[in-house]
Amino acid sequence: MARIPAGPPLDGLKRQIDRYRNGTTRGGDSLFVRETFRLDRDHARQKAQEWFDAWPKAAYWTEVESWRLLDGDQIEFTMRRLPTAD
Repeated sequence: MARIPAGPPLDGLKRQIDRYRNGTTRGGDSLFVRETFRLDRDHARQKAQEWFDAWPKAAYWTEVESWRLLDGDQIEFTMRRLPTAD
């Protein structure tokens, strides 16, 4: 009868998750540059478009990471991109 091999050790992954949850990652998530804005709807669209124009999505992985609608037609959103397009 064939023996099923054991799964890979998960100790490294567990340590990485713990560091992230405790906020003790090396320098934070330095892979991405993030900026959070709180603007009215029209200005939020303009700001997001400025980011996509300045840092194209294909090269910088630019994206709206999160957003939420606030009172008074305000939008709070976080833009994320790579620091360089190497």
